[in-house]
Order: sequence, then structure tokens, then C-alpha cells
Amino acid sequence: MRYTGPKVRLSRRAGTPLTRKAVSYFEKRPYPPGEHGRRVRRSTSDFAVRQAEKQKMRWYYDVSEKQLLRIYENAKKRSGRTGEEMIAELELRLVTVVLRAGLAPSVYAARQYVNHGHVTVDGKKVDIPSYQVKPGQVISVKEKSRNMVPFVEAAEGVHADEKIAGYLAVSHRDLRIAVVDRPKREQVPVPFDEHLVVEFYAR
Repeated sequence: MRYTGPKVRLSRRAGTPLTRKAVSYFEKRPYPPGEHGRRVRRSTSDFAVRQAEKQKMRWYYDVSEKQLLRIYENAKKRSGRTGEEMIAELELRLVTVVLRAGLAPSVYAARQYVNHGHVTVDGKKVDIPSYQVKPGQVISVKEKSRNMVPFVEAAEGVHADEKIAGYLAVSHRDLRIAVVDRPKREQVPVPFDEHLVVEFYAR
């Protein structure tokens, strides 16, 4: 199951900010949540470390355990390194592309936009967050949705990172994203070690 509780709480459990909003909260309370969070001693066994990285990946991309395991199995079949292939597949989920392009403030908002039918791929509505976008495809916001406050803000670049991911060509003014290439590992800054995630599943 996907986590649906307080999002900042996840960052405190993970020990690192998983969303933009969590950064300021995490600076104030960089310890696990709960009454005894400051005193909790975390396990440092190899299994615990690998499991923690797997959880970070899950929470960062807002996927279920079942979805992440399927992504691992798919990545194993590709010719590249399994961890890097996992990240590439996660980055090409429609919900992640919408987030990376700066059309949403968080992965949770991006999921909501897709679920509610505000996003199109090659001109056709797609309301499946896990939809795998391919290089050459174009994502945009439906005409009827463009006057909504979140998309007016997105068109002004409010949610955009200082540097847009190199595998995307983005026009915020037009609320349009073109996927120009498959993501390369060095283009994706993530707060976890994908190699440990692979080791967790390969055990």
C-alpha cells in the first residue's frame, strides 16, 4: 500500500527531506517522529540499511511495495545497471515527469492532477499516474484546466527547479513537456542509494 499519512513525517522517518516542503521542517526536527523520536536508536545491520534505502525510494516516488518490486523485476531485464534502470523507469512515470517539469509542487499534487484528468499525453487524456512515458511523447495540461490556480502558478514557473532535468524540454508558459531522452543517472538527484535497493531485492 502507498502511504497516505502526513508527508513530512515520512521525511523524518527516512532521515532526509523527501519533498521540498519537508526541507524547512526537517531542519527544525531532524529526528524520527513520535514521542521518543529523539531517543530512538536505529538498527545499523546490513539488512536494516538496505531496507531503509528501499523505503526512501518508495516514499520519494510515492509507489507501493508491489509497484516497486515490479519495477525492479523490469529493470533486471534491461541491459543497463539494474539500479539505474529502476530510476529511469521511475522517472518516466507520468506523475514524476509532471513533477520534474515543475507543473506541480509535489509528487502528491502531480498524482492528483493526473488522476483528475488534467493531463494529456500526445493530445489524449491519461489519468494513470504510473503510465510510462516514452522519449518523443509530449505531455501537456488540458485547455479546460489551464485557468485553474495551480496551473496558472505552474505557467509562471512557481514550482520549477532552478535547472530542469536534461531529458525534458519544458515550456512553462505553454504548460508543455517533451520527453527528449531516457533519463541518465547523473541527471537525477535522489536522496537514496539505488545500489542498496537492488541488493535488498537481490538478497
